[in-house]
Amino acid sequence: MTGRTHWRKSSYSEGGDGNTCVEFAEVDGQVAIRDSKDPSRGTLTVPAGSFASLLQSLKAPTA
Repeated sequence: MTGRTHWRKSSYSEGGDGNTCVEFAEVDGQVAIRDSKDPSRGTLTVPAGSFASLLQSLKAPTA
């Protein structure tokens, strides 16, 4: 999944060496997630809809 896959870093990963967050890539209707500090270690792959729901939950204000 590292060949021609277009990995993107979180916009929050710019602090320090810029390598302290996660990267993600869209692959065949799935979202692959990996650690930017050690990208060769492996990926977590989830359906794109589930990833979108996760992001919405993280952005929602807390009560």
